Amino acid sequence: MKDRLIIIGASGHGKVVADIALQMNRWKTITFFDDNESLESAFGLDVSGTSTQAIAHTKDADVFVAIGNNAFRERLYAQIEAKGSKLPVLIHPHAIIAPDVKIGDGSVIMAGVVINASSKIGKGCIINTSATVDHDSIIEDFVHVSPGVNLAGGVTIGKRSWIGIGSIISHNLSVTDNCMIGAGAVVVKDITEPGTYVGVPAKRIK
Repeated sequence: MKDRLIIIGASGHGKVVADIALQMNRWKTITFFDDNESLESAFGLDVSGTSTQAIAHTKDADVFVAIGNNAFRERLYAQIEAKGSKLPVLIHPHAIIAPDVKIGDGSVIMAGVVINASSKIGKGCIINTSATVDHDSIIEDFVHVSPGVNLAGGVTIGKRSWIGIGSIISHNLSVTDNCMIGAGAVVVKDITEPGTYVGVPAKRIK
């Protein structure tokens, strides 16, 4: 781990990520890089350049991608990884994580999250505020689990899926890659086709 952390993305999500990094107290300096070139600071931290410029600093700084869009986050992650760098894992001190849980590089676990025994979180994931992931669940790479989501035991979420705020997925179900589950939706059967699903029970709308 290096002394400096660069956070790509200075929007609302980036600010929450910065707050977690500050509370972890592992880096001497933390700066943002953002493609809004008129932005000079955010959350009391300097904005020092663009996302492209950030990638040039991988030898002298840890770099974390704080971009909510799953596909864009994946692309930036790949560019950083191609430089031979390993992205840090950021975990809020008020998250509760079972000791055998595995968390992939470049993922962030936010305040109030509970991840129970034998679950696995892929790389580049966002497990957002007060979400719960119960036992033996698998969250694949570049998934965003939004605030207040409840995943029952044995759930699998496919790559790049976005699980909307306050939604619920019942036990032992799978959601395939590239899905969007709408806010407050309740998933009661496997989702095998990519698309957008809303309602109670969740149904595909596109």
